[in-house]
Amino acid sequence: MTKVKTVAVAGSGTMGTGIAIVAARAGFRTIVFDTRQDALDRARGQTEAFLRKSVARGKLSVEDLDAILGRWSSTTKLEDLASGDVVIEAVFEDLRVKHELFSALDRVCAADTIFASNTSTISITEIAGGSGRPDRFVGMHFCLPAQLMKLIEMSPGLETSDDTWQRAWEFALQMGQQPVKTKDTPGFILNYFLIPYNNDAIRLVEAGVAEPAEIDRAIRTALGYPMGPLELLDLVGMDTQRLLCEAMHGLTNEDRAACPPLVKRMIAAKRLGKKTGHGFHRYTDTKMFGA
Repeated sequence: MTKVKTVAVAGSGTMGTGIAIVAARAGFRTIVFDTRQDALDRARGQTEAFLRKSVARGKLSVEDLDAILGRWSSTTKLEDLASGDVVIEAVFEDLRVKHELFSALDRVCAADTIFASNTSTISITEIAGGSGRPDRFVGMHFCLPAQLMKLIEMSPGLETSDDTWQRAWEFALQMGQQPVKTKDTPGFILNYFLIPYNNDAIRLVEAGVAEPAEIDRAIRTALGYPMGPLELLDLVGMDTQRLLCEAMHGLTNEDRAACPPLVKRMIAAKRLGKKTGHGFHRYTDTKMFGA
């Protein structure tokens, strides 16, 4: 079984940045790819801020911080991911975009490189079908925020080989994560519940039942959740929530999965959440959660 030494992450948004932190912190050489240099610069800044906060809290030594940052690199050239033993995709929930990315990766990566998707709604088998290597493809859905949450939903596609599955599972454990196996079904475990749940919270705001802060406070206090649904949505981003809803509703046709009109209005007003400083709540910085 080939040992994973280098991890490539395609996409430097909230999820991609968190996944890269997990990989580099676990000792893997980590390469982050994005088409935009400004996005990579932001990801590097967020990574450094998060790790320095970990040092301040006594969870990480200065030496460890320097070592982690030394393992973290970025690129706007897709061919630089050729050295990756595992490539984890963390881009928009759009099947066409994912197919184009994996098709290009298939042309530059080694034959034994494992392709993994962080998708939370789209079929692993469907994504793998456009990858050029469906037998070496697996779903690895990290939980938001990836740098703090241990869970990974692991999903094999119909053509995923036993060797690929075993290598990917071992890799998840080596990163210090807790994998769970799920079938290749819409939303897997978490988003099957979470997308309708978050939409219900949005509709409470739409209906004027309570202010976002009150809804979040009620959920945190009564259910013991670390954050309320509207705080979580601000972290996810309204643009991402719309894509999640469209993907989930398109697959299931369930009414509760349909995107609430308020989300589209917030996107039009550029109230995307924490990354723009204003969503259901206001923010004075755009640091990563936990930083």
